[in-house]
Amino acid sequence: MAKKVVASLQKGAGKDFTKVIKLVRSEKTGAYQFKEEMVHKDNVKDFLASK
Repeated sequence: MAKKVVASLQKGAGKDFTKVIKLVRSEKTGAYQFKEEMVHKDNVKDFLASK
């Protein structure tokens, strides 16, 4: 299944996007969670700098 997703992102404008995974601490429980998002390659640093 992952191969289809990756193959479809390699066509056209899909090459400009990157999957970013960020470790975020939950305010309620204090546990760490992973936040995954597809971000345009120009906005990766902004996504990682945001809280």
